[in-house]
Amino acid sequence: MPAGDPMSERIFAIGDIHGCFSMLEELLDSIPLDPAEDRLVFIGDYIDRGPHARQVVDHIISLKEEYKKVTCLLGNHEEMFMDYLERPDEDTRSMFYLNGGGETVRSYGRRDKQGDEQINLPARHRSFFKSLPLWYETGDYLFVHAGVRPGIELAKQSRKDLLWIRNEFIFSSHEFGKTVVFGHTPFSKPIMEANKIGIDTGAVYGGHLTCIELPSRRLYQV
Repeated sequence: MPAGDPMSERIFAIGDIHGCFSMLEELLDSIPLDPAEDRLVFIGDYIDRGPHARQVVDHIISLKEEYKKVTCLLGNHEEMFMDYLERPDEDTRSMFYLNGGGETVRSYGRRDKQGDEQINLPARHRSFFKSLPLWYETGDYLFVHAGVRPGIELAKQSRKDLLWIRNEFIFSSHEFGKTVVFGHTPFSKPIMEANKIGIDTGAVYGGHLTCIELPSRRLYQV
């Protein structure tokens, strides 16, 4: 998995977007990002539940193409979407739709001649989803979608935990060696602890879309 270098690099990490495109635009306009010097990290869950998944992904891909220091992580919702597209059976379909996939289908959808809804996923979007890493780390921080299981070294963490873990990680006082920056579990306000920082503040549920600037821990929200 990718590792960042720079001790002096300023990082802006953005929480779960879930198709909330206008909030993403507003948040990006509000942060003092220097694209040549600062790193922008997206924590995953770009799609599902909100109405504009395609626009969100298109915009993030454009950012990656324009700027060198943009890191995008895999979220559990991107994994469910890819599982459904690659193995479209009843199990993957149920999992995807039960977790808000219908909004993503409508965002990417088109009607065929029979009137059935089809997913029209551009090749660059599919390549983007397939390229997403499970984590990104620097000297001081570990960025991951859901969290990590306490007491297990990073290389031995299960994919399921990295994308889905909740209470075992969130309520742990374990020293992880680095501050873990995560999303996945929505809270009314960011979790700011010595060993972890949670930045999913429920944008798609009427809460805020949150960005944290590191190492200052300054928050930006819309």
